[in-house]
Amino acid sequence: MIKLNFSRELRLLTPVHFEYVFEQPSRASTPEITILARPNQLGHPRLGLTVAKKHLKRAHDRNRIKRLCRESFRLAQHKLPHYDFVIVAKQGIGKLENNALTQTLDKLWQRHIRLAQKSLSG
Repeated sequence: MIKLNFSRELRLLTPVHFEYVFEQPSRASTPEITILARPNQLGHPRLGLTVAKKHLKRAHDRNRIKRLCRESFRLAQHKLPHYDFVIVAKQGIGKLENNALTQTLDKLWQRHIRLAQKSLSG
């Protein structure tokens, strides 16, 4: 049975983990959101989030975005390659409805799956 949890081991926890992804990422993006990715050696994907106050002033707005991103990752984690992912929220993300954001994230996860398959075969 597949476990769809989001435990501590599935998170990027330290600045070093984030810096590793920011160094040479493969990226998939829309005007509102970017997902950066870089392979890891752990055998499972990990997620980090950056949602700046500059783009979303109120904490509950930032928390909504983070909650939806974590949920999307949790549901997609078994299809994803063994990469470290960082989701970067950009200007205008607060205007997206919940279902629109979820659909956008699903498309970006699919793009990263395709990019990972290309890099393995190429």
